[in-house]
Amino acid sequence: MHTRPTPKTVPDKDAIALLPEFPRLALGAITLVSTGAQAQAAAQALLQAPLWGFDTESKPTFHVGQQSDGPHVLQLSTLEHAWVFQLIEPDCVAVAAQLLAAPGIVKAGFGLGDDHKRIVRKLGVVPVGVLDLNTVFRAQGYRKDMGVKGAVAALFAQRFIKSKKAATSNWANARLTDAQLVYAANDAYAAARVAQALGVVGQG
Repeated sequence: MHTRPTPKTVPDKDAIALLPEFPRLALGAITLVSTGAQAQAAAQALLQAPLWGFDTESKPTFHVGQQSDGPHVLQLSTLEHAWVFQLIEPDCVAVAAQLLAAPGIVKAGFGLGDDHKRIVRKLGVVPVGVLDLNTVFRAQGYRKDMGVKGAVAALFAQRFIKSKKAATSNWANARLTDAQLVYAANDAYAAARVAQALGVVGQG
């Protein structure tokens, strides 16, 4: 007999604020990818792993009805290292598209609906093996959509720090700041860690 999972709750903001900090990737474990050659090197490393954390960043829009021409940045992370692809140079964009279409690799992230549409429009590829981690949490009895902060708190009893300043920064800039790299890389890295903890390899 199939029984519904017992509803589970995520710690609230006040409870999360008291948790120890989630250990983020430092700059030494983050590689900026902006050329075709760098993208090829990144692909060689990434294709060794069965699971990637996955996210994108787009330059914010400030006017009603304004269409984003993003994504401007694609982040892919293993459990040890993250690569931040700038989607400017055509050769780099082409490799990024190939990676997203690579079969047999779970690409895990949160709230990927908008990312998916933008990727199809900008990169001309439908990502393969994408797993929105919210679907896994819902199957396990969590009622509301889970962001990376809630997921890290629920699974690891840790506080994931996100910089609002970095989140709303200009991701289309030719030169990304260290703060942008750390922010972007860790969104993908945390998704990879959460996916591993949920045991999702093989579900993509």
